[in-house]
Amino acid sequence: MNFFIKLKKFITDVANDDRIPSRDKKVILAMLALLISPIDLIPDWIPVFGMLDDVIILSIILDYFFRILDSRILLSHYPWGMKSFAQLKKIAGVMELFVPRFVKRKLWKYVGDPY
Repeated sequence: MNFFIKLKKFITDVANDDRIPSRDKKVILAMLALLISPIDLIPDWIPVFGMLDDVIILSIILDYFFRILDSRILLSHYPWGMKSFAQLKKIAGVMELFVPRFVKRKLWKYVGDPY
């Protein structure tokens, strides 16, 4: 199966999952749209800082999927296998440094299982 077909199915499945708060889904979709859009908060022609807004948005999305959201929920939709999941989780751990805690508390409504 083509990567983009799997990606579309993954996004659709996550968007339809009732375990994820609808507000979180809307925030993620808005961030994905901003990430894909040619319109940026900081124009890309500005060296270093132009790409910084994209890196921060990607960091916030990865942090949500791999640090905030319960792994069982994500794995129930994740089509690429455990090896790539583990690699992305490591990358998300590094990129988490770009996401301040107060941003996480303000953005996300998901509260995981305490057990």
